[in-house]
Amino acid sequence: MAIHSWISSALVRLFPATPARSARLLRLESALDQRVSFQVALRQDHGDPREIALEVRPPAGIAARVRRVGFVPVRHHNTPVLADDTDGLGMIPGYVPDPLFDEDRLLLPAGETHAFWVTLQPGPGAAAGSHEIQVRLIGTDASELVAEHRVRVRLHDVVVGERRDFAVTHWFYNDALLDRYGCMAFDRRYWRILPEYLRDLAEHGQDTLYTPVFTPPLDGVKRPTQLLRVTRHGRGRYAFDWTDVERYVKLARRCGLQRLEWTHLFTQWGAHHAIRIYEDQGVEERLLWPPDTPATSPIYRGFLAQFLPELDRFLTAHRLHQRSFFHVSDEPHGDEAKANYQAARAILRELAPWMRTMDALTDIAFGREQLTDMPIPSTRTALSFVAAGIPCWCYYCCGPRGRFVQRLLDTPLPKIRMNGWLFYRWPFAGFLHWGGNYWYRSQTRELIDPFTVQDGHSWPGWAYGDPFQLYPGPTGPIDSLRWEVFAEGLQDYALLQRAGVARDESLLAPLKSLEDFPRTEAWIEATRRKVLRRAARR
Repeated sequence: MAIHSWISSALVRLFPATPARSARLLRLESALDQRVSFQVALRQDHGDPREIALEVRPPAGIAARVRRVGFVPVRHHNTPVLADDTDGLGMIPGYVPDPLFDEDRLLLPAGETHAFWVTLQPGPGAAAGSHEIQVRLIGTDASELVAEHRVRVRLHDVVVGERRDFAVTHWFYNDALLDRYGCMAFDRRYWRILPEYLRDLAEHGQDTLYTPVFTPPLDGVKRPTQLLRVTRHGRGRYAFDWTDVERYVKLARRCGLQRLEWTHLFTQWGAHHAIRIYEDQGVEERLLWPPDTPATSPIYRGFLAQFLPELDRFLTAHRLHQRSFFHVSDEPHGDEAKANYQAARAILRELAPWMRTMDALTDIAFGREQLTDMPIPSTRTALSFVAAGIPCWCYYCCGPRGRFVQRLLDTPLPKIRMNGWLFYRWPFAGFLHWGGNYWYRSQTRELIDPFTVQDGHSWPGWAYGDPFQLYPGPTGPIDSLRWEVFAEGLQDYALLQRAGVARDESLLAPLKSLEDFPRTEAWIEATRRKVLRRAARR
């Protein structure tokens, strides 16, 4: 039977039940150094399954990467379900396109739509102007030409360069690598796999890496991933071996991650306790003090009095002070947590006056009182910080949802692409997300299969697609469709910078808030075209 095929933009999810569409010429525009993506969709209504391969023939100077779009089962929509702002209506519960496998062929069953994801990356030899990309679908059983398509790509005569003055971090969980790949902390296999992930983060616009000098006190009691070796030398005295910390930091830099985010020094949600710090690196999980040790206890204060000067020396020796971010406690809530946080911050201010801290603090009262040097409010309240003249980053996690900008498995893809535009529209200093590769049941050490579970078994509180952006492959990461679209949104941020677009000019006036903004592919295409032309003129 005939196979229907067509070229689709990268901002459309193609579900198994997506009907065939008519073929059309897709026109893309980009800069000389920014990648651009599209999809090749296939569907046959009847007949036996057929294996189809994709050939992409780009012109000289442009590299093409082909990946097969995989599906994951999503059991429910995330709440709330808005008829005009939710993707996959009528398709969820069901299979949702997300993982991108490095495969150039697929088995096409009857009655299903499948797709390839094609990424075009201009290289140093790419020429400005209009280019034609040839796309051929080949039936591998008989080597016959199934279909042929063309894609037009216009490269504007501008090199955008790196994004400036806007940090991006997704908390990276080394315990997930150890558990998923059967490694020990920190064995040879771990050090082989780690750079594959770090390079992927950098290639997708991240520039900041969470560095577990101690095991992160985040979302439950974790498997120890303490890079710093700590040994006791008599009562209340400690010695430190920075070998693995130094290796981790140097590797991060080689992989393109130029900034470091250091472990929270007090427990999550209010700095009630000292964090879990282990003898040596924690393989035997022998703690230096009980887990309920108060945050301001003499034993922990004594430890910090020895550790913080050592950290200062390490940062100075490696010229890391200006490239480092420090945390007290994640998201303190309520008056008691506020008091604990203030006491913990006072200890750090006394013992490490050079340290400038940043934490997720959604309550603007905490921002006004300068509880931390750089607050990171939720996107729900971030614009109130901006309006009050409080410099800040922003973040989202399980919420806010609804019309707020997000990046979930049922968030429309144009809305995900708008992340970069919204980050640019207001003077945020950075973006933080908690779920880079959290492959666990919520708050536990129980490893889940990310290809079948995307909510940490905690829907509706935890949203489908929130705990991770990367899937684990045999020897490294498998990108998600959401991760690709988000990264291209960060490219848009850099393009706006290169074009010299003012945040308050009319071009960006439709971006009224973090829940009131354009969310159509047509707006993104038309506005990018204007910005590309403007950047080229500069």
